[in-house]
Amino acid sequence: MKTMVVGASKGLGRALIEGLGEAGDTLIGVSRTHPGNLIQKAGVHVRWVEANLAEPAKAAQIIEQAVVEGGLDTLIYNLGIWEEFAFDPVYDFLADHDDQLQAIVNCNITSTILLIKRLLPVLLKSANPRIILTGSTSGLPRSGRPEVAFSASKFALRGIADALREGYRDQRLGVTCLNLGYLNTEDALSTSRALAEQRGEGHLIPVHDVVHVVRMALSLSSASFVKELTLPAILDERF
Repeated sequence: MKTMVVGASKGLGRALIEGLGEAGDTLIGVSRTHPGNLIQKAGVHVRWVEANLAEPAKAAQIIEQAVVEGGLDTLIYNLGIWEEFAFDPVYDFLADHDDQLQAIVNCNITSTILLIKRLLPVLLKSANPRIILTGSTSGLPRSGRPEVAFSASKFALRGIADALREGYRDQRLGVTCLNLGYLNTEDALSTSRALAEQRGEGHLIPVHDVVHVVRMALSLSSASFVKELTLPAILDERF
């Protein structure tokens, strides 16, 4: 299996690169720069593509060229940015700068659509093509969050997923949207899950859990797929 993880240099993306794959599989990380000290699973080949999704059209072309000959089975789009004071009590939509709002839409929506458009012809050659979009509980109705641009971009991911399924169902394209709650990205996958789950005292999700969920979704046969999955922290009062 050949799997691409966009936004793979740190946090959840890095955990996916370090935690996915079996012997003989290829993982392709995408980020602005190649991170150091990656922990690779035995027998898993890891490649890297340096691209800046803040420039969607240019980045999409670079990434397409990197996989067009070798093929691709799964695209995991894990890139997303948010407002400067997002998830902070001082957040105020009226204080957001226009250029920041445009950057959020550009990175979280425009780059997603352009990259999928570029890679879809390659993905559809796979016997089991899959796209996984890292969404957020902020993109759910009545999420309880006030961040306008970030929430709008995560709502958009769910729309992208639905539209792709309608357009390419006959070609057996499985598209999954993961609605994730607050993550513990301070503890890497190399930290034991028993220790990582203690951070946040029930209000943060270890990246280990997300890796397990993604691994499960990718292990399914070509006869089924996970359409949407919501993963909040156990003490998240919104859910």
